[in-house]
Amino acid sequence: MNIIETYSHLNGLEFLLVHKPHLWGEIQDVISAIDGEACRNKVSKEKRKKGQLLYSPVDMNKAFKSLLSLIDWEESRVSYWVTKDEKLIRKTLTLTPEKQKQEIEAAGDTPIYSYNQTDFVKERVAIEVQLGKYAFVAYDLFVKHIAFYIGDQIDVGIEILPMKSLQSQMSSGIAYYEGELYNVIRQGRGVPAVPLVLLGIDV
Repeated sequence: MNIIETYSHLNGLEFLLVHKPHLWGEIQDVISAIDGEACRNKVSKEKRKKGQLLYSPVDMNKAFKSLLSLIDWEESRVSYWVTKDEKLIRKTLTLTPEKQKQEIEAAGDTPIYSYNQTDFVKERVAIEVQLGKYAFVAYDLFVKHIAFYIGDQIDVGIEILPMKSLQSQMSSGIAYYEGELYNVIRQGRGVPAVPLVLLGIDV
């Protein structure tokens, strides 16, 4: 597969090039090592594409996981405690999970355990390979990467998306680079408040 387009949000790519060039090299190598055509094995059952041979997001994800795991990119979680009280959430937002729980209990409220998970993290860089529905990308960009950044677990997040040319040969409803780039840019330069790199890929 190939990287077709790259977008740097809040100098995410510049950070990689200066501070983590070896990781940027690993990401490029992994993408180029994936045989996209080998993942074109899903026979469509959809009305508009019935019988067509489509690219399988499941197989593409497996390929990414296999190659990234070999070079020590690992799953990571950020745990936290939530409550129904807005002021209490604001007060505890930047505390450690243990202190969050203590503060919520001390206020007489019931703490609720929650977490965000990222599939690939290495040396404070997170990767999300997003070949799923539109809503999942918004969650990655505006919740997951920010949670890890605010929690001081990462310095930059990377979102890997299919270009429209690839997405059009996949099942319907899958997000694509051009659409998600638009969604980021229309929020304004400072939103989301985390350095990101959006990568658009194709076979």
